[in-house]
Amino acid sequence: MDRAQKTELVAELQQTFAEVGVVIVTRNLGMTVAQSTKLRIAMRDAGATYKVSKNKLAKIALDGTDYLSLGDLLTGPVGLASSIDPVAAAKVAVDFAKTNDKFEIVGGAMGATVLDVDGVKALATMPSLDELRAKILGLLVAPATKLATITQAPAAQLARVLMAYADKDAEQAEVDA
Repeated sequence: MDRAQKTELVAELQQTFAEVGVVIVTRNLGMTVAQSTKLRIAMRDAGATYKVSKNKLAKIALDGTDYLSLGDLLTGPVGLASSIDPVAAAKVAVDFAKTNDKFEIVGGAMGATVLDVDGVKALATMPSLDELRAKILGLLVAPATKLATITQAPAAQLARVLMAYADKDAEQAEVDA
């Protein structure tokens, strides 16, 4: 890798660190290409990314960002999982670590807040941004739905009472005839 490629990679990583909400540091302990591909696909599907980078270049890219504290975690063969949604990358990484013994979570950060392994696992149990949006939308729509139900109930009850009287009159007319 020549100097221009290294500079480009550092710039790309700095841009990533500036845009994301979370960075998870993982350790690859001999994963196969198929396993790495499966992880990258799972990350992409969740709206996250997974990159393997040289530690020295990643440390240079961390300089001047909120994720500077991650520099201590960058030892050995590591990969960086990141996402704008703070929960997406953590969920995929924790799920993948459960099924693959060659993949280990080292730690992470949400901006300047450093997360240990337990912090990343706790983050993975939280609802994602899309799930939270759906819950909020449900809470906003629920009162309107209840209001519509309440306002329609008296009319429905009145209709049932009138229908009962009509049925009763019809039965009486049949008996009289």
